[in-house]
Amino acid sequence: MPELPEVESARRNLERWFQGHRVVRAEADATRIFRGAQRKKFSELTGRVESLDRRGKYLLLTFEGGRGLLAHLGMTGKFLRRPEGQSVPHSHARFHLDDGHVIHFSDYRLFGRMEPAPAARLHQLEAIQALGRDPVADGLTAQQLQEVMGRSRMDLKVALMDQGRVAGLGNIYVAEALFRSGLHPARKPASLSPEEWARLTRAIHDTLSSALEQEQGEDPVYLEENKSENPFLVYGRAGGPCTTCKTKVQSIVQGGRTTHFCPKCQPKRISKRGKR
Repeated sequence: MPELPEVESARRNLERWFQGHRVVRAEADATRIFRGAQRKKFSELTGRVESLDRRGKYLLLTFEGGRGLLAHLGMTGKFLRRPEGQSVPHSHARFHLDDGHVIHFSDYRLFGRMEPAPAARLHQLEAIQALGRDPVADGLTAQQLQEVMGRSRMDLKVALMDQGRVAGLGNIYVAEALFRSGLHPARKPASLSPEEWARLTRAIHDTLSSALEQEQGEDPVYLEENKSENPFLVYGRAGGPCTTCKTKVQSIVQGGRTTHFCPKCQPKRISKRGKR
């Protein structure tokens, strides 16, 4: 599933594609990506794009004339730019530009979401108001992370995936951050020491920065597609050797999602001082 780095990469691509151009026609198919929204309003999204923001895993586009669009990539959604007349598989919504290109929203599993709304209301929509801190847009300190996690009884990994606490992190990048910080995914937030909170916060920022550096190019390829190469340190490597110590990577199920971790680099047992 696209997480913060993939959505931020999509935002940067869209910003570049729309810059200096106008949308001359917008069209969308009658699919479930408009569930709960007025699909017919999508055709009104023409003219220049005045701003393009990201909050967590959501994109917020404002068009001239006070029109706006909330977009979520879901599990397989992506924006692609192609010359007019070139077909794109699973294209469900399209922006036709004045330079002869079309920006397609392609989503073969249809878990993505489009919601046209007045530009002035985008940041007040329930989905956006429910989000917690965005590590990139808002910044995130160790103290802030500890405060938003509170004394949750959830496993550390499950709590970090809660979008109401930290916006944009998902299964992949939480696993990567926990690996980088040497923290077991089943630890409880209340068990972390101040040094561990600092280490985890640094790991979150390092993980996102590394991913954003890799997320270059206009045609995103997700890990599950076409057997693409796995660029991650621990995610998706269950059964194989740890990239650091060569110990066999293990997996467990947490919150309905598969978690990958190294039992040696991320020991669950801690000392009384909270050190590994």
